[in-house]
Amino acid sequence: MAQSAPADHSVELERGLSNRHLQLIAIGGAVGTGLFLGSGKVISLTGPSVLFIYAVIGCMMFLLMRALGELLLSNLNYKTFGDIAKDLIGPWAGFFVSWTYWVTWIVICIADIIAITGYVAYINAEIPSWVPALVTAIVLVLLNLQPVKFFGEFEFWFSLVKIVAILALIVTGAVLLVTGFTNPDTGTTSSITHLWENGGLFPFGASGFLLGFQLGIFSFIGVELVGTAAAETKNPQHNLPRAINSIVVRVLIFYIGALTVIMAVTPWDKLDPKVSPFVTTFAYAGFGAAAFAINLVVLTSAASSANSGFYSGTRMMYSLARDGHAPRTFGLTDSRGVPRRAVFFSTVFVLSVIPILLLGDGVIEAFTFVTSVASTFILFVWSMIAISFIRYLRLHPERHARSAFRTPVARVTPWLVLAFFAFILVTLLLAADTRLPLLFTPVWFVFLAVLWQVTKRRLIKQGQPLTAAVELPEVDAPDADEATTAAPRAAE
Repeated sequence: MAQSAPADHSVELERGLSNRHLQLIAIGGAVGTGLFLGSGKVISLTGPSVLFIYAVIGCMMFLLMRALGELLLSNLNYKTFGDIAKDLIGPWAGFFVSWTYWVTWIVICIADIIAITGYVAYINAEIPSWVPALVTAIVLVLLNLQPVKFFGEFEFWFSLVKIVAILALIVTGAVLLVTGFTNPDTGTTSSITHLWENGGLFPFGASGFLLGFQLGIFSFIGVELVGTAAAETKNPQHNLPRAINSIVVRVLIFYIGALTVIMAVTPWDKLDPKVSPFVTTFAYAGFGAAAFAINLVVLTSAASSANSGFYSGTRMMYSLARDGHAPRTFGLTDSRGVPRRAVFFSTVFVLSVIPILLLGDGVIEAFTFVTSVASTFILFVWSMIAISFIRYLRLHPERHARSAFRTPVARVTPWLVLAFFAFILVTLLLAADTRLPLLFTPVWFVFLAVLWQVTKRRLIKQGQPLTAAVELPEVDAPDADEATTAAPRAAE
């Protein structure tokens, strides 16, 4: 009797994401809930200089993503940041990057689910908090058990909601500005001069300007998702450069454009930091349901972030298993290219959101601290991308020379980005609410160092390599025919 095929197979991830999926995933990663809810607080602390803050951060993230894009396209066998780090720095680097990124996104995913319960409570306070949390977790699991194109569709439409909301705000604000709208609360008339009339562009001096960076940087968590999704994207040589190159335009429109309009309609010092400036601007235009609508937008934004985090976590677990750094069963995929067992493993941790909500405020406060720690982890992951690029330039100058998507000022860019992240760490140390979480992060890396030593000894004892090998790109393979395997030029 013939045996039935196993439910899981050791096959590769499916390239099921199209260009439109990748473009909207890139937008969703670059524009988070911080713009809708947190921008009011940032404006109150920095004034109009928030525009320069987001411009500088956006520029640095663009340079980092250009470096990541070149790395990914230099070898299409790279599937995650962990693959890049282990190949260019060493097996330990892949181990550290992959586990740190997995923990970061699982924790942020749980935090997003908790946030969703708050938005649902605004709509209907009678619904127990655990109900939307459980429903959201189940939906996330079901979505991530489907082929990757379903993840792409979900992110496409939820990112579209954010885009429509921001563009609607810009158009609404522009109409109020052109018509000379007089604010009934402040008695001021809409004018672009509000940007410099109330204390100048830097009303709080250097200290306020610097403080804004440690608040603004975390609005960009998720911009690197475009790199995670690249492993499952059709024609990455064409689609990845397009997604990365548009980051600057997105920052200009969605951050600079939206906040400029908001501060032109209402002087920055008249904005309530506890109220979303999006709600305020829409309300002035006569849109009475502004608060309800923005809460729906933020709810979808949080759901999108949770879905992205869950997706990234499962792909990192898949990569860890293939390297022998996690149980190898998590490295199996089903016939549709879905790493089901990695999905179920991550689900166990995501479902911890239920007891967190049931145990009350004390646990949630502790979890808020853990979330702040996880947020600082992303700086480590971003820094490792920059360090990997430095190693890439030294080890594979020929790949950089023939790259169709070369990083601008490649010898300077990674060092500039690393210096910027060091500056961000200093600002985190200066602020009281971020100092303690930052000082706690070394505990995680000490734990990882111990875990790496245990893992390394186990692999050596079993006669296994310290990490799975990354295959050479076709043009570097010994038997490659340069005339037929040269990668097509990517559209820049």
